Amino acid sequence: GVRVAALEKKSDNVKITGEARFRYVDQKASANLDADGKGHGHVADLRSRIWLTGQVNEDWKYTGMIENVQNFADDKGNEDTNFQRAYVEGKLGGMAVTAGRYNMFLANGNIYDDRADGIELAYGDKIKVTGVAGKADPGTDGLAANSYAGGAIGADFGVINATAGYYNFKDIGAKDSGIDNGIWFVGAGTTFGDFGLNAMYLKGDASGDKDYSALTDDGWTAGLTWKGAEADKAGSYGLFANYYDQGGQTYIAHTTDANTFDGNGFKGYGVGANYTVAKNMVLTAVYYDTKSKLDSSDKDHRIWTDLTITF
Repeated sequence: GVRVAALEKKSDNVKITGEARFRYVDQKASANLDADGKGHGHVADLRSRIWLTGQVNEDWKYTGMIENVQNFADDKGNEDTNFQRAYVEGKLGGMAVTAGRYNMFLANGNIYDDRADGIELAYGDKIKVTGVAGKADPGTDGLAANSYAGGAIGADFGVINATAGYYNFKDIGAKDSGIDNGIWFVGAGTTFGDFGLNAMYLKGDASGDKDYSALTDDGWTAGLTWKGAEADKAGSYGLFANYYDQGGQTYIAHTTDANTFDGNGFKGYGVGANYTVAKNMVLTAVYYDTKSKLDSSDKDHRIWTDLTITF
């Protein structure tokens, strides 16, 4: 009996979970015009992720993630496999710690939502103070930062929550580029019934490059949600809408799936819906309409659809 109990305890030490996302995006843009005066393009791929979680002890665990992306949009059927995450999470006294290569999510994703090599420290519950430092990934906008550091404070008052903070990114674009940017932000959100409302203001302070410093240095976002699909509840659904007006100095790797015009600043909206077609199978469809703040004639329209399966 003792041997069986020890074996069962050890069998729970490492867990394997996964996610498969089938995606199709149809795009119409004003840039790169073709013969009929419109820019067209589409994305079709399958992204598979395998997560490995190992419990080190009562306070610490390790997480790793392998990602494979198969491209169906071209005749070659290119695919790529990478070890995308490798980090530990634990506690030091009353402080929560995340360290390694993990997905960093800053200012609700309005500044950064991509992997990073660094450390994150957080303390508190209803009022939480968070600090981060490390090296940023090139990200969705290709704006690598050799180093970053900063922090935020968030307060949860039940119906209303608020957050404010500052993050500084150095050597943006390349090592020793000398291009820096410090981004301040303040935001708030509330819920009422099935609805959720949030808004955020951001302010950048770039230096080291006249073209980058000339980009709009402030911006704001607002979002509205109604209900929302829950993966473990078949038939659950939700609607959402977001509006963006962000200058190029206010983000590094934005969370939106809309066109953010290579970090030059963007303005526009996205509206969408999600629906759980079966347990652990969520379908999402979103329409995005954005334009560049650097050149208002540079516009983009896209319909994003995906089916995400978790197991």
